Amino acid sequence: MSRTHNAERRTAVAKKSETTPIETNEIEALVRAAGDELVATVTQAGRADPGTYFGRGKVAELAETVAASDAHRVVVDDELTPGQHHALESAMPDGTAVVDRHRLVLEIFEAGAGSRRAKRQVELAQLRYDLPRLIESADEGMLNEMTEKGSPVYDVRDRIDRLERKLEELPEPAAQFRARRREEGFDLVTLAGYTNAGKSTLLRRLADELSLRNSSREVGDASTEKGATATVRDRLFETLETTTRRATVDGRPLLVTDTVGFVDDLPHDLVESFSSTLSEAGAADAVVLVVDASDPEPLFRERLDVSLAVLKSQGVEDERIVPALNKVDCLPADARGRRLDLAEKRLPPAAANPIPVSVLEGTNLERLRDRILKRLPTDAAALEVPNCDEAMTLVSRAYDRTSVETVDYDDAVTIRCRGPPRVLEQLRARAERIAGERA
Repeated sequence: MSRTHNAERRTAVAKKSETTPIETNEIEALVRAAGDELVATVTQAGRADPGTYFGRGKVAELAETVAASDAHRVVVDDELTPGQHHALESAMPDGTAVVDRHRLVLEIFEAGAGSRRAKRQVELAQLRYDLPRLIESADEGMLNEMTEKGSPVYDVRDRIDRLERKLEELPEPAAQFRARRREEGFDLVTLAGYTNAGKSTLLRRLADELSLRNSSREVGDASTEKGATATVRDRLFETLETTTRRATVDGRPLLVTDTVGFVDDLPHDLVESFSSTLSEAGAADAVVLVVDASDPEPLFRERLDVSLAVLKSQGVEDERIVPALNKVDCLPADARGRRLDLAEKRLPPAAANPIPVSVLEGTNLERLRDRILKRLPTDAAALEVPNCDEAMTLVSRAYDRTSVETVDYDDAVTIRCRGPPRVLEQLRARAERIAGERA
C-alpha cells in the first residue's frame, strides 16, 4: 500500500502466483514510483480465482489487512478482469480503491507525460482500460437508457474516438528529426533496457555538455543542473519520452537517445502508444543495451532475454547491439564474473563480449565508447582541393562531421578522414565543386 506525497495515500500490495517464493520487489517499486507509502503486503500461491482473483479466505484476510493498516487502496500485481476488479473492490472496506498493475503503470505514465502527444496517448490508454470496468460496474438499466444526452459509457467512447483522431493528426517529430540529423552527418545511438538500469545516467556521461556532479542512487536526489534534460534518480520510468543529447566519440558527432524503459508485463496499450520511443532503437546505428548487473541472477537472466527479444522485434540486428552490464560496483568480484558468464551465454555471437561498467563511477566507459565507435558505419576518404578560403571551410566541416586523421597543407590541401558514408559523399561533392571552380 502506498501514500502520495500530497494526499498521504496508503496502499497495500496484493499478489498471487503459481510458484513460490512470491517476488514482490518490482510491484513495490512501482507503488513507490507512483508516490505512495507501502503499508502492507499480502500474497497467495495458486491459480487465480475467475471470480475474485484471490480465494475467498484470502479476500477476507486482505480486507482485514486493509482495515488494520488504514490503507486507502489495494494494488494487485496482475491484470484483473472487469469482473474481478468489481468483486474485489466490493469486498474491501468502504472507500477502498482497488488498482491492478495495469492501472498503476498508467498512473505513473500520466504523471510523467510531458508533451501533448504523450498526454493524449496516456489518456487514450486509460480510457480504453476504464471502459469495460465502467460497463461492468454500471447499472444495466442505465446502459439500456442511452439518450441523445449520452451516459458515462457513451462519453468515454466518444472521447476515445476523438483522441484517436487527434493523435492521427499530430505530426511525428521524431522521424523528421532523425532524417534531418542524419542528413547533417550525425550518427544515431540509442540507449535501451529495463527501467532503472541506468540509461539516463549513461546519457549524461556521454553527452558533450552535461556532467554528473551531485548525482546519487538515492530516491529523489536528482541532479538539478540548469539545462539538464536527463535527470538521474533511482526510480522507475524516470524517462517516459525520448531524450536526445549530442555526444562526440573520437571526434565523431553522435546523437544519443534515451528511450522509455522496459518493465515486466507493460500494458499492451502503452507499448502500442509509446512504440515511437522503441522505434528509436530500430533506426539507430548502434544500440547500447544497458542491463542492471546488480539484479538477482534469475531476474538478470529474464530481463536480458526480454530486452533482446524487444530489440529483435524492433528490427535491431545483433551486430548493432552493444551490451553494457551496469552497476558492477554493487557486486563482489565473484558475482561480477558470474553475471558476465551468464550474459555471454545468452547474448547472440554478434553481440558477445559484454562490457562491465559502473556508469555512476565512470568505470569502463572508454571501453564502451570504443565499442560504440566500432558499431558505427565508417568509410575512409582522401579529399584534395586547392589551398584557398573554401578549402579551410571544408577542413572545418570535416572536423565537425568526421574523424580527421591528417591534413596536409601545400599548393593543395589534402584531408584524410573516416566517417559515415553519407557525410563523406557530401564532402567529396563539395571538394569536387571547389576544385572545379578553381580550375
